[in-house]
Amino acid sequence: MTSTETVGYIKHHLGLAGRSDQLFTDDGGTLIHTTSRGFPRAVNNLCQQSLVATFAAGKSLVDEKAAQSAVTDVLD
Repeated sequence: MTSTETVGYIKHHLGLAGRSDQLFTDDGGTLIHTTSRGFPRAVNNLCQQSLVATFAAGKSLVDEKAAQSAVTDVLD
């Protein structure tokens, strides 16, 4: 997927889960796309781990720091 498609894919899945508000910052979404190379399974894994990192940090938006934490956890 392209970067735009990846962001749309993430928003679509969040919508299916009942979320209509922004949950991922632009930087967080970009890092997820770049690392996953747009492969859906990798996007899913990184998004899930990013959400966990965001919750653990007590934040409400998945930012680049949370996404980087997810990249480290998933790829190590």
